[in-house]
Amino acid sequence: MQTEAAISQTIDSKALVEGVLSTIDREREREIIARRFGLFDRKETLEQIGELLGITRERVRQLEKSVVSRLRVTAEAGDLPGVAELEARVLEMLKEQGHAARITALSEVLTEENSKTDQSRVAFLLSLCPALVTVDEHDDYFQAVAEQSIYDNEKAVKAAVGKVVDAIKKIGEPKPIGEAATALKQDTKQAEALARISKKLATLNGVWGLVKWPTVNPKNIRDKIYVILKENTKPMHFSDIADAIKASDFKRKDVTTQAIHNELIKDKRFVLVGRGIYALKEWGYSKGTVSDIIADILRQEGKPLHRDEIVKRVLKSRYVKETTILLNLQGKPQFKRVAKATYELAEVA
Repeated sequence: MQTEAAISQTIDSKALVEGVLSTIDREREREIIARRFGLFDRKETLEQIGELLGITRERVRQLEKSVVSRLRVTAEAGDLPGVAELEARVLEMLKEQGHAARITALSEVLTEENSKTDQSRVAFLLSLCPALVTVDEHDDYFQAVAEQSIYDNEKAVKAAVGKVVDAIKKIGEPKPIGEAATALKQDTKQAEALARISKKLATLNGVWGLVKWPTVNPKNIRDKIYVILKENTKPMHFSDIADAIKASDFKRKDVTTQAIHNELIKDKRFVLVGRGIYALKEWGYSKGTVSDIIADILRQEGKPLHRDEIVKRVLKSRYVKETTILLNLQGKPQFKRVAKATYELAEVA
């Protein structure tokens, strides 16, 4: 939520757009621009507008292109009301943010509500600015704007974004954006600005990765559990995992403790290592009861071990009481005492 000071510096996107539209003489052309860019309602297709105005989609496209070209020429001459001032302000913002930014981020600062309509208006106004380059929404890119002095055109911005994506892909695991910047011999702010334009990348807790990597873009409860455990670097009780998810920056974090417990049981990535305590399998933990762990230790050793050594080794992989380990040693037929407080597997006796 913006502060009062920030709100006082916001623009009136509606008034600015209306001022620009007032420079278009023909009403039909104003209608086309307003509807195509979604300046007062949702964006409409060429077909929808053509049907409304009784002209072909191709004619709508031609008129749109012609009007936008004229508006850009007018803007370059400094004759579009409020556009030059907006351009200067956005250029200052871009210099601070790495020479490029998503429209949603700019609109959040520039407008009071940052509604979809506000974002459409900001995108339209900035597309008329000669010192700026705009990037249209695409399967691979978010709608964005960049400094024309750094990037000649939209193609150049996309190419720069692609290099950041490739650098992160080559690193192969989530890392701070600085690593990709170093690989590209690029300023960190600039690399991050470009990364934010790509729909192929995601960020979480200060690290960046491919959007398909669950550690930066968890899509379900199991992935979120994995991220929490990975960050914690040690086993956690399922209730603590639930609390951590609720306190996280995840987009959806309204989960129940029972749901967390159920997912921990189902997923092979997680290992029960104590009463309600879970660890990641990749940390070297293996599934099994305390007696299974004791058996594995004795089998790997290949000779009898003292009780204290067995306890010490079990506690490295299980969060249980020493008495629990001793009860298993003394009460299970698979273990045989061969000397004072010394045990071996009964099967090798």
